Amino acid sequence: MIEIKNLKKFYGERTVLDIPELIINDGEMLALAGANGSGKTTLLKILGGIIKASEGSLSVSENILYMPQNSYAFRGDLIKNILVGGADRSKALELLEKLELSHLADKKAKSLSGGELQRLSLCRVLSKKCDVLLLDEPTSACDAKGAELVIKAIKEYQSESGCTVIMSTHSPMLALNASDRLIILNGGRIESDGSPEETLANPETQWAKSFAAGWKI
Repeated sequence: MIEIKNLKKFYGERTVLDIPELIINDGEMLALAGANGSGKTTLLKILGGIIKASEGSLSVSENILYMPQNSYAFRGDLIKNILVGGADRSKALELLEKLELSHLADKKAKSLSGGELQRLSLCRVLSKKCDVLLLDEPTSACDAKGAELVIKAIKEYQSESGCTVIMSTHSPMLALNASDRLIILNGGRIESDGSPEETLANPETQWAKSFAAGWKI
């Protein structure tokens, strides 16, 4: 279980995160939504230990995997890019097949398109085991087909591992199809929290209502 109490993050005089209390249960699939600058990435980075909170307390497993929004590739082909994460070759090939990248296995990873590179980055992350999986906009560079593959792979990984998954997204499809809980953030504060369907149908605040209405569902 992840427990957050009075968590705040400041950049100078600007408050970018202000969460009085938040509990995320083991095995939950949680999506974070909100406009740019709402605090989604900041929260993920604090949970992942990449940056420190300015105030408050946080209880979370140390066995965490984090996938940033900006995908990257190492030198070499796709298989080598997955093996660097510690997977064996059979696991790498399995993931490439699942994300429909196997036909590019021997291609230089740095020559991939944005969507292909994002799927490769997901392969690298999913090659390892964790208690908490943090994904920052995991479908942002994908087309509709690529997004479907990513969603399916994330759900299968969570089902097999039982890990907690927390992902930021601008995609209603990801929130509705790959999560059982949706939190809408604004200015670093939680505006609405519940099941995706309930949160989007009956937002808790006027701002969340306006945000939900702007999503193309």
